[in-house]
Order: sequence, then C-alpha cells, then structure tokens
Amino acid sequence: REEENTGSYGVPANLVNEEPRTGLRPLKRSKSGKSLTQSLWLNNNVLNDLRDFNQVASQLLEHPENLAWIDLSFNDLTSIDPVLTTFFNLSVLYLHGNSIQHLGEVNKLAVLPRLRSLTLHGNPMEEEKGYRQYVLCTLPHITTFDFSGVTKADRTTAEVWKRMNIKPKKARIKQNTL
Repeated sequence: REEENTGSYGVPANLVNEEPRTGLRPLKRSKSGKSLTQSLWLNNNVLNDLRDFNQVASQLLEHPENLAWIDLSFNDLTSIDPVLTTFFNLSVLYLHGNSIQHLGEVNKLAVLPRLRSLTLHGNPMEEEKGYRQYVLCTLPHITTFDFSGVTKADRTTAEVWKRMNIKPKKARIKQNTL
C-alpha cells in the first residue's frame, strides 16, 4: 500500500479482523457478528489521521451512531478530524498524548451536544497561553477536562479570560441603499 511507504497511518482496514482485548464484561455481539458496544478504543497506536474511520466503525459496530466513547489517546494525530463531529452521541473523547498543534482545533468539537469529558493534555496545544480557559469557553458543557473536574471557579476564570482575550465579532450593520 502506498500510504505505508509514506509513513502515513490511518485507521487500518484490517482492524475489523482484530479481536478486541477482553475487559471485565464479555463483549456482546449482534446476530450479524458486529459489536454491540458504545465505545471504541484505538489508543496506543501510530494513527496520524482518521481516514476510513466511519467505514471501520460501521464494519465493527452494530450501531456506530450510538458511539458514546472514543479513545484515540497516544497516537500521532496532528488535528481533530471532522469525522469525530459526526458522532452526536459522543460524551467521552480522549485525544491526550497526540501531536495536535493548534488550540483552534477545539472549535470543531463545539457541535457535539453531549460531549462531557475531553482530554487533550500531552499535545503541543497544551503549551498555548490560556489553554484550559480557551477549551472551557469553547466547550461550556464539558464537566471533566484532562481528567480533572470543571469547577464553578474554572468557569468564572474562563469567562474572565474570554472577555480579556477574545474579541467579540462585530455586528454587521446593513446599510439601506436607495
């Protein structure tokens, strides 16, 4: 495959042939053999993009639209792929220990109505000034960030930071043309 020669590693298509690690509870399967889980853990790999993620999720899971927990920690992702925003039931997203550079990538996650727990520590973006405040302003429904509970004081600090650092968008005044 060409991408193997270039060092690019997307979600491997052969993942559907892998047997999941055993957990505390046995994995339930549908009659078609697909997993009935609501979580997908692809942590500790060398993924640097999420090419084919939807396709693989559909092959592995009976109801990929019910996906509530995605763990992509400790990979080589450099951005937050828009494919993640298609899972509207997503409540837990682990992206820590990747290579995500820009804090603005967080904006993509604002469309996820149920997202409550997010990890981003261990990415280069963590070094940007106002990292925690920016994330909490952008994602006000988050209750846990980087494995730490979000307090009222955190929200207050984030709001003050927002007022001091984020310029409000100016309202465009429509001019009457006669």
